[in-house]
Amino acid sequence: MKLLVTGGAGFIGSAVVRRAIAEGHQVVNLDALTYAACLENLAEVDDNPNYTFLEADIRDRAAVDRALADYTPDAVMHLAAESHVDRSIDEPGAFIDTNVTGTFVLLEAARAYWQGKGRPNWFRFHHISTDEVYGSLGPDGQFTEDTPYDPRSPYSASKAASDHLVRAWAETYGLPVVLTNCSNNYGPYQFPEKLVPVTILNALAEKPLPIYGDGSNVRDWLYVEDHAEALLLVVQKGQVGRSYNVGGENECTNLQLVQKLCGVLDRLCPRETPYNELITFVSDRPGHDARYSIDPTRIREELGWRPSVNIDEGLMKTVQWYMDNETWWRALQNRKGVGKRLGTPV
Repeated sequence: MKLLVTGGAGFIGSAVVRRAIAEGHQVVNLDALTYAACLENLAEVDDNPNYTFLEADIRDRAAVDRALADYTPDAVMHLAAESHVDRSIDEPGAFIDTNVTGTFVLLEAARAYWQGKGRPNWFRFHHISTDEVYGSLGPDGQFTEDTPYDPRSPYSASKAASDHLVRAWAETYGLPVVLTNCSNNYGPYQFPEKLVPVTILNALAEKPLPIYGDGSNVRDWLYVEDHAEALLLVVQKGQVGRSYNVGGENECTNLQLVQKLCGVLDRLCPRETPYNELITFVSDRPGHDARYSIDPTRIREELGWRPSVNIDEGLMKTVQWYMDNETWWRALQNRKGVGKRLGTPV
């Protein structure tokens, strides 16, 4: 396939690009290179003849139109988004601007392109979203594709809005879309503001390991390479108009996750005292969702996909990658907000 990937210099987007190139697809990566983007994530494909990078903003209709006209993709995989909940608490406007308005602009450009091609049935608009649009679960139950939306943060509300736009463009204009909603991703190349890389890098620097509240918030953890595999499967074989929940089948509390990371670090980079002694509980995030849990039955039964990496193997791989790639993460330490507490209670 010829794929136009938005946000391909980000964490998940770059994993998709790398895997797509490895599978023999042609990829055009359209990215505005905002604070969390990193072209070094794509060094291994930079010289590949099937890879092209375009620095452009999804809100720039003319730039998106040119990309579609010049490269005539078979599918758009839309990953470009503001994605950090804490930042959305401090700067909600940026999330509305990129995630809602940007998705609208991209949908209109894709619709014009698709209509100009004669409405081909081979075209796909794949919108990549999050399980956070469903809100917060109690101690039991799981999110399915039919779970009502109940977003609780500016980030999840902006992603819910973009999901609704995509479905509306499918219903109103017939645009052939597929959607995916994923659980928490982790793995190599994750920007150092999320829980896993913050814990690893703070531990290596022997700094406190911050955990919000009492650490009881539950997440399902999905290794990013597994997610990339699932996304490429959905864009090729997913049913038009269908949404698919993509989960890692690795549910644990934030405290358990950090304790697992400490155990890995104790093995790979031992210090005089255990790393878990660095754990520090801090004031909770406003509106912190209690629990997310994905039911991945649909993608398993319809497309035959299941995650291949369990949480223990994935965390081992991730810690080792950060230990082996200090040059990569050192270069990001001075970017806006890195190393600072964001989204503090008001």
